[in-house]
Amino acid sequence: MKQYIFRIIFILLIVTSIVGCNSEKINSHEEKIKEKADKSQEIVRYEKDKCKAIQSVYTARKELALTFNGMADKETMERLLDELDAYRIKATFFLPGMRVAEEPYIAREILGRGHEIENNTLNRLDLTGLTYEQIYKEIKLCNDVIKRETGVTPHYVRTKSGDYNEDVLLAAAHAGMEAVVSYNINPQDWDMKDAKAIGEYVERFICRGGIIALNTDINPEIIPAIRYIARAADNIGYKLIPLEQLIKSGGERKPLEEIPGYDAAKINPDYKNAKYRLIYKASTDKKEIALTFDDWASDKTVTRILDILDKYDVKATFFLRAKGVESNPNLARAIVEGGHDVANHSYAHLDVTSMTPRELQEDIVKAHQVLTGAIQQKPTMLFRPPTGVINDTAARAIAAAGYPVIVMYDVTALDWDTKKSAEDIVSDILKQTQDGSVILLHILDGTNTVEALPKVLEKLKRKGYNFVKMADLFKLKQ
Repeated sequence: MKQYIFRIIFILLIVTSIVGCNSEKINSHEEKIKEKADKSQEIVRYEKDKCKAIQSVYTARKELALTFNGMADKETMERLLDELDAYRIKATFFLPGMRVAEEPYIAREILGRGHEIENNTLNRLDLTGLTYEQIYKEIKLCNDVIKRETGVTPHYVRTKSGDYNEDVLLAAAHAGMEAVVSYNINPQDWDMKDAKAIGEYVERFICRGGIIALNTDINPEIIPAIRYIARAADNIGYKLIPLEQLIKSGGERKPLEEIPGYDAAKINPDYKNAKYRLIYKASTDKKEIALTFDDWASDKTVTRILDILDKYDVKATFFLRAKGVESNPNLARAIVEGGHDVANHSYAHLDVTSMTPRELQEDIVKAHQVLTGAIQQKPTMLFRPPTGVINDTAARAIAAAGYPVIVMYDVTALDWDTKKSAEDIVSDILKQTQDGSVILLHILDGTNTVEALPKVLEKLKRKGYNFVKMADLFKLKQ
């Protein structure tokens, strides 16, 4: 009991040193202690490099982290830990220092179950509204409490909302943290969603290197939601791993300017005499064909397509809508690591004939840079216009911007139409495919392409066709 009383006194002293409680609520002895602590712990602004900020991790592996903010009561936390054990998930808990000081046995139980503990700041305040000194103390004192009560020193810090500013990044580095961590998958469980809705949100936005954020002390539905989250990951072969493992095994993205070929596409107003090549089908007597995919989709859909292609040992060319890639660059990198080519399908997916040459070139250059940054290398320098619409003016503008080879197709099953069944898609492709054909399919959620794809590959291979990438089919130098 005495130890508990001393711990509460310690907590009160910390609070008064950070947020400046009303002096009427503090006795004169506590004021003296606070005054002495403030003088002995004067904080000088850090002058070295600020902490890095992590929203997601750069990796093409099928891995992501499940993280929790806050610390609920003992019963809730035990039920949550039991549920994680049931699905063999190791998670990362960002704990507030005050709660750890109040009930350290909960923090120890988290560690004892094989999970990670990280810094959720001392009081879970809005750090962006505090002074530099207050921010530093919120982070540093939380670390001190967790270290004292558990023997573990956190490496990462997350604010209550995930928001941060330059002072937070600087103070975190000052306090010895490795990174300020936010998240890119936020099911918004605080909005009191039910377990199924939380799980469906995660399934929709699940991605390689993703960081899922839930709260332990707001919505009790997070406990039954673990089942849905586990199933969503398992359905596409993803692993939920601790945050530190995800970060340590991930890579560092190079800045765009350091990637060779990042400037291969440029604005060029002198487009009227630009030469271009419009290709639909290769002229060959070999049974070679190219399989191509347009657009963008969720990680779940694209991963299933990649798995099917890998199973049948088929390499394809993906014309990606860069605006989608921007939200999930790791998925584009996974396509490349699967041995496929990534090419330009514009940024905003607009009708190129409805844009001015300047607008069109700006869109293409932006797409090129997004793709380059995502896959960390120059994309295959082929362009396919959205919806397959093109005219001479647009083609010249595209060529002048750095994409003189404009790729069309001679085989299409209109698989983007959700009314087209898998059988319809397979039948249409088989009827149209010839030596040198370019087959167009789409990576879009909600269509029947994924179901049709294995049958397409099997039947075309039985006919003796060999699948090659576009650049190889047309013997294009890249």
